[in-house]
Amino acid sequence: MATNRTFTMIKPDAVENGHMGKIIDMIIQAGFDIKAMKYTRLSEDKAKEFYAVHAERPFYGELVEYMSSGPIVAAILEKENAVEDFRKLIGATDPAEAAEGTIRAKYAENKGRNAVHGSDSDENAEIEGKFHFAANEIF
Repeated sequence: MATNRTFTMIKPDAVENGHMGKIIDMIIQAGFDIKAMKYTRLSEDKAKEFYAVHAERPFYGELVEYMSSGPIVAAILEKENAVEDFRKLIGATDPAEAAEGTIRAKYAENKGRNAVHGSDSDENAEIEGKFHFAANEIF
């Protein structure tokens, strides 16, 4: 069953490069309502836990190091068809392949430092949102 919520993180590279506000504005302009948001930093252990699904992949260590290297913005977003629409808004993982006007085309440095995370399914959106937010932090 499709839901109307998705989860995102503005990643350390985008925060460090001063793109946080521009990305949040793009999200709002695309019609998403922000239901939860926090400016935080993942510890190495929390990054390992969040990305555990990739633990056997060769990029896992580098991903954990990168995601715990600086502050992030975590958010739960709401809109009809949220997961699919947000994936379109952020663009392809590799910014060289991302459609013009997408977040990654505008703000990502490369495939590894790609500015934002977006849930890939309704199920993962719920899991990822609950990982970052307590029930009383979601509106």
